[in-house]
Amino acid sequence: MVERLASSSNRAVPRTLVVTVVACAIALLAGCSDSSDPSGPQFIVCESTYALCTTAPCTPLADAPGFAACSCSVQTDYSAALDPCQEVQDTGADQVVYSRYHPITSYALCSNDRPWTMCLDSPCTIDKNDPSVATCVCTEMVNQGDYIVVSADGQYSPSSCTTGYWSAATVVDVTQVTDYLATHDTPLKPLPIDVYLGAQ
Repeated sequence: MVERLASSSNRAVPRTLVVTVVACAIALLAGCSDSSDPSGPQFIVCESTYALCTTAPCTPLADAPGFAACSCSVQTDYSAALDPCQEVQDTGADQVVYSRYHPITSYALCSNDRPWTMCLDSPCTIDKNDPSVATCVCTEMVNQGDYIVVSADGQYSPSSCTTGYWSAATVVDVTQVTDYLATHDTPLKPLPIDVYLGAQ
């Protein structure tokens, strides 16, 4: 039984995109859970077209161990991330956007050691046949403490944390961005979050 605790694809990935992500992943991740700054990470809220990976399924990249391709949705709205918004970049071969955060309303709290992926600020290629979808190259994470899985339909079960390979974040990450949005004057406001237990 899943208990509510409280309110609070297989697309080809361009090789150049994989190399770009591998080269900058350490720098990006260092900012996501930086506990050395007592005020927490300083997120940047802006309006742009971006990839939303909150509920994205992922597939490990065989030619880039430690990374995965995640199928994310393309959105145009206000969002938050550690890097500034960027315009859609046309490389001639692909259109590139970046993964950013938008407030969530629920998540399953997971306390196991299964791997998941971190997509924040990762580059993504827009699907030429379906511009509502982008494939993002995200970094595999494991043993980072409690993490969250967000369901697109808001429904959770005991298997929410034990099946699939998902884009996710630590509880600390979500708390930091939620607190930032609640305490700073930005157009993007946090939403009440229902937290579900029993899905470890």
